This record gives sequence, C-alpha cells and structure tokens, in this order.
Amino acid sequence: MELIFGTDGWRDIIGERFTFANVARVAQAYAEHLLERQQQAVVVGFDTRFNGELFARRAAEVLAANGLRVLLSKSYLPTPALSFAVTHYGAGGGVMLTASHNPPAYSGFKLKGPYGGTATTDIYQDVSARLASRQQVAEFDSSRHDIEPFDIRRSYYEALMRLVNLEALRSFKGQLVHDAMGGAAAGWLSGFVRSAKLPLEVYEVHAVPNPTFYGVNPEPIPANLESVTAVMQGLGAVFATATDGDGDRLGVVLPGGAYFNSHQIFAVLLRLLHQRGGVGRVIKTFTVSRIIERLAARHGLPCLETPVGFKYIVDAMLQGGVLIGGEESGGIGVAGHLPERDGLANSLLLLEAVATSGRSLAELFTAIERDTEWSHAYDRCDLLLKEGVGEALAAALASPPQIFAGRAVESVETLDGVKINLSGQTWLLFRASGTEPLLRIYCEAPHPEEVKALLAAAQRYVAALTAVFTNTESP
Repeated sequence: MELIFGTDGWRDIIGERFTFANVARVAQAYAEHLLERQQQAVVVGFDTRFNGELFARRAAEVLAANGLRVLLSKSYLPTPALSFAVTHYGAGGGVMLTASHNPPAYSGFKLKGPYGGTATTDIYQDVSARLASRQQVAEFDSSRHDIEPFDIRRSYYEALMRLVNLEALRSFKGQLVHDAMGGAAAGWLSGFVRSAKLPLEVYEVHAVPNPTFYGVNPEPIPANLESVTAVMQGLGAVFATATDGDGDRLGVVLPGGAYFNSHQIFAVLLRLLHQRGGVGRVIKTFTVSRIIERLAARHGLPCLETPVGFKYIVDAMLQGGVLIGGEESGGIGVAGHLPERDGLANSLLLLEAVATSGRSLAELFTAIERDTEWSHAYDRCDLLLKEGVGEALAAALASPPQIFAGRAVESVETLDGVKINLSGQTWLLFRASGTEPLLRIYCEAPHPEEVKALLAAAQRYVAALTAVFTNTESP
C-alpha cells in the first residue's frame, strides 16, 4: 500500500490507511534513515487525536527494535515542544503523531530533523523511498528494547523565557484568551504564564483535550472560532490566540470579535523583530500577502518567496541569516528560537508587541498599512477536487484571459499553483492542497468586498471550466 508524504509528513484517515501496521512501516523506514546517518537517538510525541498515544507507542517500539535510543513523551504535547526536545536531548530526529489542522478523522506522522524543526524535503524523500521498497519491520521485545519516558515542559518554558522580553511581559497586566481547540497546546500557555510568574490572566477556551475538537476542524480560521469569537465580544481581553490541533499554528481574535489573520500576525512579528534590532532575510510562502514584501523592503530586508510548505522555509533557515519565515496557514518561525512553527511562542511575541508599544494589534497593523501604502483584505475558499481536474485547470490557466472578473491580468506566476496578478493591487491563486483532496482559491485585495467578489468570480470560472467541482464549507 502506497503512503503519500504531503507538505509535512504522511496523513490519512484513522482506521482506513492510518493503521498500526502502516505506522510501523513508516517508523521502520525512518529508523533505517537515522541509522544510515549514524544517528543514535530519536524522540516521539503525540497530540490529542484518537489513539494518538497508542500510535506513538507503536512507532516507538519499531524505532527501539532497530537499536535506537527512543524517548517517548509521557503525555500529549505541542509539536514545537517535541521539536525542542530533539535539540534538548541531542537526538538525531523526532516523530510527532499528529495531523495538525486536518479534520478529526485524520492522523499523521510528522518527521523532525536533528536541528529541531520540520524535516526537509531530502529527509522526506529518503524515508518515502525506503518505505516503498520495504514491508517488513523489526520486532519489538520489551526484555531487550527500552523506551524512555520524557517530560520537556519545564525546559521548553525556559526556552520561551529566553525568546521573549520577560521584563516587558512582567510589567503588563491584562487578560489573554487562549482557545486550544481541544488540541495539544491545551494548558501549555497558562502553564507558561504560571512558570514565568507573569501578572497575566489567561482565560482558557476548549482547554480540555478532545479528539473530535469540539465539532470543528482544529484549524484556527473564522469558521472554526465561533466560540472564542463570542467570548471576545463580551470580554475586555487584549486579544485571543487560537492554536491548531498540534499547537504550531495560530489565529487571533481581537476585542469585539474581529479576526486578525495570519498575514497581519506575520507583519506585526516582522516589525517587532526589526525594532528589536533584528536583521536578516524574510521568507514567505507563495500564498502570503504582498504586504510582507513591502514591509521587508521598507526595513531594508531581503524577501524570498517559496512554495507552500514549512519545509521550504526550514531549508532557508538552515542556510542561516533568516529573521522570520511564515506561511498563510498561520505557521511562523523566528530567529533565536527553533527552525519551526510555534503557536505558543508567537502568541507571546504578539503580547510583547502590545506591551512594548502601548498599542493594540489592530493599531499596530494599521500603522504597517500606512507605512507600506498597502491595504490588506484576504480570504480563501476550498472546493472538492476530483482526480485529473487540477491538471486541466492548470493547463487552462497557463494562458488566462486578458480580463478576469473585470480586471486586467497583469502577470501570471506558477511557483506553486497558478497565481493571477490583477490590476488594483489584487491577486488570485488556484492551488491544490498538499494534505486533502481540495482545490484552494486564495485572494488578496484592498477591501473585503472586493475579495468576496473575486472569489465568487473564481468559483464561477472553475465551475464553468470543469463542471465537476462541488463546494465544501468555505473557511
């Protein structure tokens, strides 16, 4: 049975293709990868999905049966904490059993490099090749093979304390809301606040782990954040941060219930790091707002665009000289931490930006729009993708019309999917998901009404071209 590695690991539906037998096969391939590179140790963690602990135990058994030193998390933990554990224990890599933001029916198998971050393309390609050529796995014998439990929480908190401006946070009094969405970051942000002795009140939403994620997909986008949005309409909190299923991504809800998207978060963090004196390259994926390019240019920083997938940002970070790298889905990595997305670290950095400036997140972003002369509105819709249609759509868009939705087509880019740059500081991107059978359509324009109209026109274009798409619920 062929298992497909997407933008970040292997993901499948639990009980169908995501089985104990297939988890063991992937673990065997990864063990061989580590041993050939003369690595001796590996850490294993899991999120709050159904049977996560048991799947992690099976992966750990196969890794141990191959002669590796295996450390297995005592409990669920966020992906960035697992990544931190790789470097803390000097391991050659890591395994995280998670499907991140995917629906509850999914689980997944993420790999981490020895540097404590998302595995590079080279690592995934090697493991995938080994998986395709091998079916047998090493047999675990508890009398001969040892699995060591670990708890990284305290050491991870200490790393966060070194990253953020603790003095500023300790002088800031207020309330922060954290919606863990029933995922692996549940209790970790409030735990940090207690550990760092911050005078901050953390109001927790969906803080009890839940494998169904309280009936939504654990992706922190507006459609899935109705509960915390309602909370923010009645609380005077500084903002609400929502972390995805494994805690490496975040979304933000402002006082009153307005959504503060990933591009706005990226921009505020970029300016904060620059104001701290940080320099280096800015890395953004193909789906990220152009305001990041303009802000980087304003601060005299080079900006590089990559295909979608944090592994491409990691490639750049491992080369050195990167200040910040981020993607549209809310995953952002910063200098001075890990080459990894970290929803908890970025939540604290946003709080630092508010504390040190004396301004709200909305005010901070408005200042960035003014300085970059760019007005930002953004949204995405998803369409079910039938086999072969993606290729047909790409072929059709290779020669797009001169006018699209009443706007002149200025240029076309094909770094990852097809991006049509339109007049009036607007663009549309058509791209197949790397983790689900979906066609994603992204749009940026100066005003929300324009975004809505352009997305509607894009859906009509796709429907007329293929007549085989069915709308899913739009994020």
